[in-house]
Amino acid sequence: MRFATTQWSLVVAAGQRGSAEAEAALERLCSQYWYPVFVFVRRQGHSLDQAEDLTQSFFTRLIEKEVLHEADQSRGRFRSFLLVSCQRFLSNERDRTLAAKRGGGKTPLSIDASAAEARYQHALAHEETPERLYERQWCVTLLERVLDDLREEYVTEGRQQLFERLRGFLTIDGDSGSQAEAARDLGMTIAAVKVAVHRLRRRYREALREHVAATVASPDEVEDERRYLLNTLRNL
Repeated sequence: MRFATTQWSLVVAAGQRGSAEAEAALERLCSQYWYPVFVFVRRQGHSLDQAEDLTQSFFTRLIEKEVLHEADQSRGRFRSFLLVSCQRFLSNERDRTLAAKRGGGKTPLSIDASAAEARYQHALAHEETPERLYERQWCVTLLERVLDDLREEYVTEGRQQLFERLRGFLTIDGDSGSQAEAARDLGMTIAAVKVAVHRLRRRYREALREHVAATVASPDEVEDERRYLLNTLRNL
């Protein structure tokens, strides 16, 4: 698999070279994965308003590269780098007033605090440390983005109905009866449904690897990170 030049490897380099392309890659990753950080901050005992302010302020500093000079290959997983950076940020910001500092008038991320809070309250059904909750929500967020991208691909190709009907087979090994029901619903043969499910699963695995690749420093780390994420979900 080709490792795109706009991924985390460039984000690491941004702290040294100030590449515009790397900064864009960082901003994109931040916009995709702000929610696990919000959950981590909220779990630390901060109120909803405080968590929203802290999350915005943290990402503002990160995108402005005040933290990137510390990034290196030993901290190659964006997941780990983001958590450690946030822990340090919270320690430094503990006694500061954030309302006036909320990005210096800028809001780099679109945060739906109400929706985030609803998700957070649901996540509290699991008794976990802030770090463990962060890891779990990182995995969930990544998989949601994979599904969103797959849906968009199928919509673009005019196959949204096929995706919506077969997406359940990505996580559940449907027996012949359930695939027969899908075939009837879609007006397809069972054999055609089996092929469609196989292709959807294959594309899902490819998309998962692509998303994971965007958060690690080199292609060599992709498989280890993918296994880690899947193991984390299995242990929920």
